Amino acid sequence: QVQLVESGGGLVQAGGSLRLSCAASGRTFSVLAKGWFRQAPGKEREFVSTIDWSGSMTYYADSVKGRFTISKDNAKNTVFLQMNNLKPEDTAVYYCAAGRLGGSRWRDYDYWGQGTQVTVSS
Repeated sequence: QVQLVESGGGLVQAGGSLRLSCAASGRTFSVLAKGWFRQAPGKEREFVSTIDWSGSMTYYADSVKGRFTISKDNAKNTVFLQMNNLKPEDTAVYYCAAGRLGGSRWRDYDYWGQGTQVTVSS
């Protein structure tokens, strides 16, 4: 089993930055793909970014490309999402996920964190 705990959310002004962290427990975390998704009130869960198990491949939603960076630290069993130049439309609950398949579909992930709120004021 893998348990995920996100942290680092908060309130920031437009143009600011936040760094989300997702700490994992479980020995299999290092061999799983990791992803970040977000969900705004009244909207469906949306893909943000993913990184494969080796860290050699990353992929971003068009809406965050060039502003967000996903990375991981296997030694610390942690995945990060660095978010720069934040916009009010980035406001959402951000979820960390891990799974064998990875990719941009939330259904392809097996494990989920509880989410962390990110609010960007204009």
